[in-house]
Amino acid sequence: MTTLIKRVADNTDSSSLAARLRRRRFAFFLSLLETVHRPVRVLDVGGTHRFWETMGLHEVQGVHVSLLNLSHEPVSSPSLTSLTGDARSLPSIADKSFDVVFSNSVIEHVGSFSDQQKMANEVRRVGSRYFVQTPNRYFPIEPHFLVPGFQFLPLEARVWLSTHFQLGWRPKYADSAEARKEVARISLLARRQLAQLFPEASLYTERFAGLPKSFVAYSGWR
Repeated sequence: MTTLIKRVADNTDSSSLAARLRRRRFAFFLSLLETVHRPVRVLDVGGTHRFWETMGLHEVQGVHVSLLNLSHEPVSSPSLTSLTGDARSLPSIADKSFDVVFSNSVIEHVGSFSDQQKMANEVRRVGSRYFVQTPNRYFPIEPHFLVPGFQFLPLEARVWLSTHFQLGWRPKYADSAEARKEVARISLLARRQLAQLFPEASLYTERFAGLPKSFVAYSGWR
């Protein structure tokens, strides 16, 4: 099972399905980024230095990426900066102070739909353009726990499974309160909900086996 999970969902394995889809998605992002005059300031909400180094953009001239996380993210490249903050409220960042706001599989982790709306509002406020990706709620396999239909089970059923089995990359939780907190903080979005959060955006659909696996809301690009 671990080998299968690695082949499908391990982003650190360049041959995995997840890594291939991510590279394809990033190629689409780069095609949009090529239309922006240098220098370019990018805010990556919830990003890591490993992602940008893996994709090679940290070496591209004229592109600077600020990584925004709840805690400090170590960086080793002069083109990367670490910022701390909550994506739902960014009072220290001025309106349109970034050329691009980028976010990859983060908005489903910030809380309720109301919390997601707050993050969406901040993304739209601080960036002249944005590129926000999130998994599709209706894809058959839940992307974090890698269990078919997991997202549709009652909360207590998800908690029970999380405390009795190792699911996906996540350990079997020994404490039900911790499991409940972890399970409850993931709220996957349907396409119509993402469109509601970003009403002016175009939506890019990423498919696997013909099924919509994730969506990207993007706007402000010419």
